[in-house]
Amino acid sequence: MAYACQQALNAVPLAALYALLAFGYALTFGLTRRAEFTAGALFAFSGQLFVLLTAFGWNRLWLIYPAALAFGGIAAFIYTLVVARLIGRQVTGPLLARAPNALIVASLAVMIILMELVRLAAESRSLWISPVLNERIIFAGEGVAAVVLTKLQILNALIMGGVVLFGSFLLSRTRAGRNWRAVADDRLAARLMGVDDARLVMLTGMATAALVAIAGIFGTAYYGNMDFGAGLLFGLKVVMIASLGEQTSPIRSALGAALYGAIETFWGAYLPFEWRDAALFSGLVLLAVLFRKREQVV
Repeated sequence: MAYACQQALNAVPLAALYALLAFGYALTFGLTRRAEFTAGALFAFSGQLFVLLTAFGWNRLWLIYPAALAFGGIAAFIYTLVVARLIGRQVTGPLLARAPNALIVASLAVMIILMELVRLAAESRSLWISPVLNERIIFAGEGVAAVVLTKLQILNALIMGGVVLFGSFLLSRTRAGRNWRAVADDRLAARLMGVDDARLVMLTGMATAALVAIAGIFGTAYYGNMDFGAGLLFGLKVVMIASLGEQTSPIRSALGAALYGAIETFWGAYLPFEWRDAALFSGLVLLAVLFRKREQVV
């Protein structure tokens, strides 16, 4: 029983991470209706920058470790937003207007470019950050049967879950949220009603970049490292999960992603780990096919 409770708690930080990524991705996907990996690329980019800039603050600026972490996190967040704006202006924005089906290829190219930029900046080294806030909080039991989470796990879950809830509140209660839903439902009709759809798409892209940057920074603080293989894997999972939900409801995509994170955790705890991604990806593909057939019938 204690083992099952521990796995349930272990699922919370991962579920919150997936939920935040899916929420951010669905914001853009709801407007463009195009699957692409820019969000996954920025997720990995922000995490790698966080590690690189934290090491710079520690080794070159001689900051104490908490200050180096803060410097790395803030700088990585700002840098990710700047890069996202550049990508939106020079790559995804023009393609969306002229050749939207090319977005997926362009997003893969963006991922490779960002990967190489960070690799060159890090001189091909794999950097790790030291554990932070890893003190355990005991929820039940004692000794080897104790059910625990670290302070960082709790902080990650609270921040990421809070960001998702706040974003959902903004979408449902503010004018910007109403404009987003209008453009997601019918872009031409929203334009005729006076909504600046081009500006809204740009702002939504920046919001997505901000959310995935938060996920990348806190996720890297939890795991200690980030590579672009992980970014591609997380991005692919989020693309598939979000595409199964209602396109105009990021909160539903977030809930589906959180459920996926919980299933992934319990699979790793009770079933062969080496088959986890293959089995769960196959399940996502099957669900995508079934949902597609249902939409065609309707």
